[in-house]
Amino acid sequence: MKAAVLTALNTPLQILDVVQEGPKAGEVRVQMKATGVCMSDWHIMNGDWPTKLPIVPGHEAAGIIAEVGPGVTRVKVGDHVIFSFKPNCGHCSYCARGRSVLCNGHADTPGYRLYDGTARMSLNGEPVNQMARVGTFAESAVCSEENVVPIRKDMPWAQAALVGCSVATGVGAVTRHAKVPAGSTVVVIGCGGVGLNIVQGARLAGARKIIAVDLLDNKLEYAKTFGATETINAKTGNVVKEVRALTGGLGADYAFDAIGSEATVMQIVDVVAPGGRAVMVGIPAVTVKAGISPAFMVFQEKSLTGSFYGSVEPSVDFPILCDLYMDKKLNLDGLISRTYTLDEINEGFAQLRAGSVARGVVMFD
Repeated sequence: MKAAVLTALNTPLQILDVVQEGPKAGEVRVQMKATGVCMSDWHIMNGDWPTKLPIVPGHEAAGIIAEVGPGVTRVKVGDHVIFSFKPNCGHCSYCARGRSVLCNGHADTPGYRLYDGTARMSLNGEPVNQMARVGTFAESAVCSEENVVPIRKDMPWAQAALVGCSVATGVGAVTRHAKVPAGSTVVVIGCGGVGLNIVQGARLAGARKIIAVDLLDNKLEYAKTFGATETINAKTGNVVKEVRALTGGLGADYAFDAIGSEATVMQIVDVVAPGGRAVMVGIPAVTVKAGISPAFMVFQEKSLTGSFYGSVEPSVDFPILCDLYMDKKLNLDGLISRTYTLDEINEGFAQLRAGSVARGVVMFD
């Protein structure tokens, strides 16, 4: 089969013919239908997140169960599924408490190999790794049944794929992690795929004022269509001063960083009011540090937390998010700016880095 393989850091993906083994016990093979082009994939490609090459990136995807291995009980052949890039072992303390995004039941296995420590793809007889143990930039993927969630069959493929990362991460950060109450004021820094979903998550939660911040005017215009009530261009304006001006001098109740940099982490702390909550959502390079003043946090009773994968429970929340889309309560159509074939995937990353798309999606026949 064909797959987009990263063979060296900071080089284009190569569309290569790889050999794929069938699923072993507890595993499934998924025929790929759609996969998103996400900044997390780019972090793998440029070395921000260390991994082992060669590797097939891709983690935000949806497809059809084509084959199941022995002992599979969660899905069956023909099911439509969304990939979850976090395992759900079901027996560790985090899974038992409904916090499967923190699952550590497979902590002894590298995150680029399946749970038995081996690969299911090879190139010229050598193993090819899979990002997040799924590697969805391929015509099909073999992964654990823990990494797929069955969904309704009338859900469109491109929109279903986005639920698996940007939608769950953004909407979940608001509704599951921060639990933003109706009437709140919210700031969102970064209006890419995740940030736009934070914006519409805040709208879904009933936020009174949603202030979107970005460096690009086209992204701020996107944000308005998803529910932003005000926008600030951080390139030309002072974000902290403008947020305070829009919030009666106090600051916002909640602020979300969808970028993941030292500067943006400091901004979300600075723009929240005393007693406010700042939430880190965007994942930076592992070397990024941010200086926080403990005294400042204590005296104003501010809090700073991290939200990974929107703090969702994929097996519960993915079907709910699909229902919200089908009920026209979530705008997923507006997220899809471009679609590509697998052969065009490097163009997709060029558009992503240029900031000219909300989300690009690779579609398969």
